[in-house]
Amino acid sequence: MPFWTYMLHCRAGKIYTGHTDDLEGRVAQHLSGAISGFTSDFGPCELVWSSEFPSRVEALEAERKIKGWSRAKKLALIRGDWDEISKLSKSKTSASTSSARTGPEVTSKPALPEPVERPTPSIGTSNTLTGTIPAPSRLDKALADATDLSRERIKGLIADGQVTVGGRIATSPSAKVEAGAAFTIALPAPVPLEAEPQDIPLVIAYEDEHLIVVDKPAGMVVHPAAGNRDGTLVNALLYHCRGQLSGINGVERPGIVHRIDKDTSGLLVVAKTDSAHEGLAKQFADHSIERRYIAICAGRPKPADGTIDARLGRSDRDRKKMAVLPSDASRGKHAVTHYRTIDSWGVASKLECRLETGRTHQVRVHCASIGHPLIGDPQYGRDPKALRPILEKLGFHRQALHAASLGFIHPATGERLDFRADLPRDMGELIDEIAR
Repeated sequence: MPFWTYMLHCRAGKIYTGHTDDLEGRVAQHLSGAISGFTSDFGPCELVWSSEFPSRVEALEAERKIKGWSRAKKLALIRGDWDEISKLSKSKTSASTSSARTGPEVTSKPALPEPVERPTPSIGTSNTLTGTIPAPSRLDKALADATDLSRERIKGLIADGQVTVGGRIATSPSAKVEAGAAFTIALPAPVPLEAEPQDIPLVIAYEDEHLIVVDKPAGMVVHPAAGNRDGTLVNALLYHCRGQLSGINGVERPGIVHRIDKDTSGLLVVAKTDSAHEGLAKQFADHSIERRYIAICAGRPKPADGTIDARLGRSDRDRKKMAVLPSDASRGKHAVTHYRTIDSWGVASKLECRLETGRTHQVRVHCASIGHPLIGDPQYGRDPKALRPILEKLGFHRQALHAASLGFIHPATGERLDFRADLPRDMGELIDEIAR
């Protein structure tokens, strides 16, 4: 089966690179806006370059290399200017350009030659961007216009204190700035994007040529990110599946269709092929995937069974936390959790939570919003005093949440699949101690 690495040119000069085993279908999804994230946020887009490779590994490697190219080299690739690519590859100081040109739609090109890469800053160092504001505007917009950074990236850098304007640290993305004001942006040290295969044991509930269902232990991060470059589920899957994972989410999150928190245990489905990824993603989008969690919360919910329908979005006070937002808020996402009390001991209760939607920290925030935060979750609540000696005795230091049930239609066979994962030992011991 051939694989393709491809490049799209999007609104405002944004460039997107990916790889797939179904180029025509993937491009159609991008053009229609069916794929959430980068391309749908910056659409419309145009296919400007693609190249065929005999294996996914080679296509993914080409994607990784192109993503590391300067903007000038990417634009040269869009133009098909191979002489310019070669010249820029040999240059140590090739300048980036903000101009954007697109060529005619191309469905094939000669295989990508091995590039001679520009030296990049070593890990542990940082880059600094300097310049002047081109025109009066909001700070985040002005900096996005003056650099190749997205407004969201700039907002994050401002929040981290990495942006100065006129010699002063910027604190508000919406602050008005005048033309000609000098700015400095300190970019964090670069880190490798691609995940490395690692021989990490996995508990596998199901596996075939299209997908794999795993029972993730608490404490394991799903995919590499800042501060967690290895030891993740993706590292383990790359080793176990010998790199044969869907490429829709790129080199950082191959195969990942959905996530559960680091300190949440339980079932997760991962796609091996792009077609399986698309089929699963569609089921998540239309909320037909069945997901049930077992949670241990503080107190006794009243009513014992119910539905929590509350919009979720980033907290204004803490960017790392989610919060319930007003129902008419312009940001955030609609979220619904159905819960029922399985058992209760007054000071704590065991709940089954069925997710109608799948938002970040949904069960944790929803339970906290009705006054019953999950046991062991300091981010969204405080543990009852009566339970603290038990938690200390057991060394239980995570949210008491387990993805116990997962059901979906197999995207290739059409068969209904349902899986259940027993409670992990730590949650079983916690329930036993509380029940005493």
